[in-house]
Amino acid sequence: MKICVIGTGYVGLVAGTCLADMGNSVICIDNNEEKIKKLEKGIVPIYEPGLEELIKINVKENRLSFSTDLSSAVKTSKVCFIAVATPQDTDGSCNLSSVIEVAKEIAKNLNEYKVIVNKSTVPVGTAEKLTAIIKDITDVEFDVVSNPEFLKQGAAVDDFLSPDRVIIGSNSEKASQIMKDIYSPYFKTADRTIFMDVKSAEMTKYVANAFLATKISFINEMANICEKVGADIEKVRIGISTDNRIGNKFLFPGIGFGGSCFPKDVSALISVAKENNTGSDMLQATRNININQKKLFVEKILNFYNGDIKGKTFAVWGLSFKPKTNDMREAPSIDIINSLLKHGAKIQAYDPQAGENAYSIFKDTIEYAKSAYDALENSNAIILLTEWNEFRRPDFEKIKSMVADNVIFDGRNQYNPEKIKSLGIKYINIGSSLN
Repeated sequence: MKICVIGTGYVGLVAGTCLADMGNSVICIDNNEEKIKKLEKGIVPIYEPGLEELIKINVKENRLSFSTDLSSAVKTSKVCFIAVATPQDTDGSCNLSSVIEVAKEIAKNLNEYKVIVNKSTVPVGTAEKLTAIIKDITDVEFDVVSNPEFLKQGAAVDDFLSPDRVIIGSNSEKASQIMKDIYSPYFKTADRTIFMDVKSAEMTKYVANAFLATKISFINEMANICEKVGADIEKVRIGISTDNRIGNKFLFPGIGFGGSCFPKDVSALISVAKENNTGSDMLQATRNININQKKLFVEKILNFYNGDIKGKTFAVWGLSFKPKTNDMREAPSIDIINSLLKHGAKIQAYDPQAGENAYSIFKDTIEYAKSAYDALENSNAIILLTEWNEFRRPDFEKIKSMVADNVIFDGRNQYNPEKIKSLGIKYINIGSSLN
């Protein structure tokens, strides 16, 4: 099937590549000429395991191409995926300006029936809005479908090629059949495509992310209570996660969630609730706890140094909002590092992939180490902010010899408190009675 994917950001690039890998003829469109030129040369702007290799394979087989020519792509495609950014607006709502502009351009170039698929995360009612906009421009038949993405950064390629479910929001039998044809190759043993009306599909994406974000904020609040009463959140976590009604996913205490989805989608859903005159108390609590969690972690560091960290040098391990990605969007490290800098601290940071993106944020206000141990040179303490695998089993004797104040502030509860302290290293984490 001939498909165009408009937007070569995280979602669009992964979706376009994986759709091509199933034999479709896919052209990825972006108005950023420099990005397209790099992609044509095999330079991938994001780090995602397996993506670069998959792009090279499908470009070589002529199933995948890149262009700035939206007009030609729309005219030659049967299905047009919209995968442009929907950033958070100043009032917390979802900014649809890019989606609307793309819809208008598609409308101007409709030459026969097309399925227009919204892959971007958008609030309820967006499909109706786009349908009205397109109908004002053209009389050519079309259908707008909602197909929200559920890709986990760091495992996005696997998630797309082996999805646990695919949500299709469609009010058209014709469009539904075309979408089924696209996704059927991904389900060899059992069809996990879920069809529903468009509004329900639009809502499903927000509800899923809001629920997962709420689980994170919940366990973080419980961790804070554990510290006050002398309990250990890790033992509590194990105790509750063995209940199959609860499960163990997204129940790891730390410095809170970040990334391009959870913070934005929680805020957008709060805005949707407000616009429709209904409550969002739990969502607001989820957001507030997440904001406060980063502040509490900085307080731990300040308290250790009796409120004075001026001139202290901290080795920061991890900058990206999660491991296996170079994405710095809404990364907890941003607020934490900025707060430490305001208190006069010096930062020597290392991240396996996010250094370039981090530089665009911090510029020369921090130093960028070439390795985890390079970051320890002349440092007072380690601050672990992203749980990359290479940080899991460090040389603790080397740490003791290099870190002046012999302390680790673990924002991801990566280490065993008893073991670290038995090695003679001071250890401050989240939710431990030993802090």
